[in-house]
Amino acid sequence: MDLSIIIVNYQTFELTRDTINSILDYDYPFSYEIYVVDNASEDDSLSRLKDYFKDKVKFIASIENNGFAAGNNQALKQANGKYQLLLNSDTVVWENTLENIYNYMEDNPDVGACGCQVLLEDGNLDKACKRSFPNVKNSFFRLFHIPTKSKDDNYNLTDLPDGEIYEIDCLTGAFMFIRKKVFDDIGFLDETFFMYGEDIDLCYRIKKSGWKIVYYGKSKITHLKGASSKKQKSKLIYEFYRAMYIYYKKHHAFESSFIVNLFVYFGIGILCLLKLFLNLFKKKA
Repeated sequence: MDLSIIIVNYQTFELTRDTINSILDYDYPFSYEIYVVDNASEDDSLSRLKDYFKDKVKFIASIENNGFAAGNNQALKQANGKYQLLLNSDTVVWENTLENIYNYMEDNPDVGACGCQVLLEDGNLDKACKRSFPNVKNSFFRLFHIPTKSKDDNYNLTDLPDGEIYEIDCLTGAFMFIRKKVFDDIGFLDETFFMYGEDIDLCYRIKKSGWKIVYYGKSKITHLKGASSKKQKSKLIYEFYRAMYIYYKKHHAFESSFIVNLFVYFGIGILCLLKLFLNLFKKKA
């Protein structure tokens, strides 16, 4: 098997169906398989997907929802592909995207993971598709919208062209085309992350192990960002900021002083509480 495509579904029948159809719409010069992991959906989306796709897709039904990372890991343990594509259930894959990136990976054996240009529904770039690793300094600039001319402090790499190919630090979890050998080297996704942050953590470990990560801006997908989690439930907000805490503590706390760490943890906590408070006054999606 050349490519294993892994999609996690949670109560999003229409979105997941459209994502899979955007793959099946085209022919490919390589073999592939599609896994759909259902994270214990409480609706009938799993049964409807099974009925719709029948033998075209391999399904894994989780007994309980242990998060996005855990859902992907269930399929990664079974997938046979030389490459593994982690793909969000709210995406649309454009023509030639998979073929172009597959060929690029074949031609560049030192690249461990590759992403593409990810467009939002309005046609603008999803800035998360090409990033630097977050740190105290660039996070501070980003949080307070402070402009910087320093490439080291430009978290979203806005100074780099969207339609080119180059090495970066971090991809978005919406589309991560990863060599199986990478998972053999570093293991699967860290299930400490429930939702959010697992993509940054994975990219950090990929680069730390010596593999390159490349942004392939000549190919595209559309990401209906947030469509699979539009309802801003308190748990999602909590998990977003919890992911910040986990990532920082795991990879950066040992580099900083006690005072800096205290400042970071306090800041994350205050931002989380503020977001939870403001969310009380928002209308339901």
